[in-house]
Amino acid sequence: MFAQVIECFWKQEPGIAGVLRRVFAPRVFVVPLFISEGYFTEEVIPRELGLRTNGQANFSRVQRRGEQTLYYCGPIGTHDNMTNVILARAQEIVEKFPFPRASKPKETALFIAGHGTTKNENSRKAIQHQVEIIRAQNIYAEVHPVFMEEEPHIGDCYSIASARNLVMVPFFISDGLHSFEDIPVMLGEPERIVRERLKSGQPTWRNPTEKHGKLVWYSPSIGSEPLIAEIILERVRERAKLKDGG
Repeated sequence: MFAQVIECFWKQEPGIAGVLRRVFAPRVFVVPLFISEGYFTEEVIPRELGLRTNGQANFSRVQRRGEQTLYYCGPIGTHDNMTNVILARAQEIVEKFPFPRASKPKETALFIAGHGTTKNENSRKAIQHQVEIIRAQNIYAEVHPVFMEEEPHIGDCYSIASARNLVMVPFFISDGLHSFEDIPVMLGEPERIVRERLKSGQPTWRNPTEKHGKLVWYSPSIGSEPLIAEIILERVRERAKLKDGG
């Protein structure tokens, strides 16, 4: 489909600033694997790629560089199809661990968990948007947002939910410190046990776990869901429709 598919990173190699030196294709699409529009997608990445210079407030999302045209796409986390990714994650984890029986959506409260930060309100907006969309579909008994650093906090899920069954989906790009350690502890698992499980290669949350009279299923992060690949392609298709300089 593509002449090249190349990854780059902000804090490790290969870095964003030098990645274009490895690219020979005449059309180059850059897709940020980020949850929301914010500091990194609107300032850091464009600056490192040379799309935004001299503190520009705005920059062109399509730019010519000699024989190449660069297309800067929107982040995957704000794409409308992220709803399907969240729903797939929630369904998969319950079907994989149907004990004592598979929880039916109409008997379940779905929680979408994010980082949350007062430094960037767009992070919260992306999750709130998904909550509103899924609520409108009337699939789950309840749908709520929860956050690590903002209210309502992740640990509040037990008092928020009326349903006995809870499914929590982390709205994170990758499974790392937050999803493997922080959130299980916030959900009530002792930190010592979480670390022991992680060290021995075991899942840090056992599905389902009963806490405070609720049964809780906790899924992997949305970033490892296979549907993400299609969202990346959708972002490319969207940007390809723009004329140069758009």
